[in-house]
Amino acid sequence: MNWISRKIEMFCYKHPRFGITNLMLYVVIGNVIIWLFSMMDTTNLLVSALQFSPAMILKGQIWRLITFAFIPTSGGILALIMFYFYYFIGSTLEQYWGKTKFTLFFFSGILFTVIYGFVIYFITGADIRVSASYIYLSMFFSFATLFPETQVLLFFIIPMKIKWLAYIDAAFFLYEIIVSPFPYNLLPVVAVLNYLLFCGGWLYQLLGKKTGHNNPKIINYKKAAKQVNRNQNNAPYSRKCEVCGITDVDDPNMEFRYCSRCIGYHCYCSRHINDHIHFTE
Repeated sequence: MNWISRKIEMFCYKHPRFGITNLMLYVVIGNVIIWLFSMMDTTNLLVSALQFSPAMILKGQIWRLITFAFIPTSGGILALIMFYFYYFIGSTLEQYWGKTKFTLFFFSGILFTVIYGFVIYFITGADIRVSASYIYLSMFFSFATLFPETQVLLFFIIPMKIKWLAYIDAAFFLYEIIVSPFPYNLLPVVAVLNYLLFCGGWLYQLLGKKTGHNNPKIINYKKAAKQVNRNQNNAPYSRKCEVCGITDVDDPNMEFRYCSRCIGYHCYCSRHINDHIHFTE
């Protein structure tokens, strides 16, 4: 997971223009449009034509690979609340990660869900109609991991930190895995996979702080620096970022610094010196 996370960071650094700006805004607008039409369409023909269906996709209706993510996961007035909440956490993640990483996050969730649906179809023959609910759940878990102290108003009245809502959702999450029959209970696991892929490092750091395993130790920086320099004499570069892997050969104008809070002697580019997971051992 750590290796994949670094590859993602490197891709985001090298392709800053990749991705869709304000992606969550377009997703919510699509949800609102389908929600409005579904209220007027008592036969649900529109929703049926947009739902994920492996059998229909194999017959040529490839738009279902994407359109299922625009079908609202809630109905009635609750849908309006969820639309706002999705936009809030999605736009916040995009501002924090950048459009490249958030776009990868959202569409990787769609990809994992699609793969799951086809695997179930080929194994059981069931034309499973998966929704985007677990994609949004992984997005919510990511937000709660990065901003655990954010306070929201539950039912617009009760102030509650986002991390407690995440704990409640995690409990329901585990309950569905336990009570749902195999292999249909694997869909929540797919959501967790997408979450861990992008937020596993932050989760490890957060748990490390709570358990006390993240406390800095005194190290001999002179000795560590000599060891690093000896290793770098055999490398085709002088400095390399521990997060994204960029080197002074890739970008001669990039500034590199060493983090005093990491255990050891670890180098970071200017982009990640203040935004990385500290080495604890």
